[in-house]
Amino acid sequence: MAGALLVGAAGGAAAQGYDQRGAPGEFDFYVLALSWSPTYCESDGARREANGQCRPGRGLGFVVHGLWPQYTRGYPSNCSAVERSPTRQAIEAAGEVYPSEGLARYEWRKHGTCSGLDPMSYFRAARAAREAVTIPDAYKGLTGATRAAPIEIARQFVAANRGLRPDMMSINCVRGQLQEVRICFSKDLRGFTPCPEVARQNCRAGEIAIDAAR
Repeated sequence: MAGALLVGAAGGAAAQGYDQRGAPGEFDFYVLALSWSPTYCESDGARREANGQCRPGRGLGFVVHGLWPQYTRGYPSNCSAVERSPTRQAIEAAGEVYPSEGLARYEWRKHGTCSGLDPMSYFRAARAAREAVTIPDAYKGLTGATRAAPIEIARQFVAANRGLRPDMMSINCVRGQLQEVRICFSKDLRGFTPCPEVARQNCRAGEIAIDAAR
């Protein structure tokens, strides 16, 4: 999840402001996390989402993992002691961008409660952020596995999105495979914003595998 860093100094992650309960609405910027669905579905996702995101034939590539409120260092989570459950209408709105209802509900609990928004407004914000990002043509309807350097993937996103720079995003990998693209937005979602801590999480591999959509 967002800000998942190892902190070796005394006091641990919580002392550094990572993954701790904050006050709703008090954060610095958003991260839109776009997960590469084939990688997720090769792991535990295949069991958890057998009838949802990972159902054969859905052909999903990049999907919204979440819209995450972030601090300049670290991020808040689970910000509301009394959770406001999404209405059926809010879940329907979430379904426009999230690949499964289970993920949408989880993201609301962990991250949405920190946004200062109600569930419907939060899911609409996630949709607005997703609509503001153009997926490069190379990742639309990918029918065969390929490989690319993380820096090349970043360049493709920069070329496809006016105003986006490499210091406003990160390419994340797991086990030598593309995992996510994370793009930073200003708190008002009116544009991309620099996010040095997120950018430092860039995948260090020379090349990574990009499996085809199923």
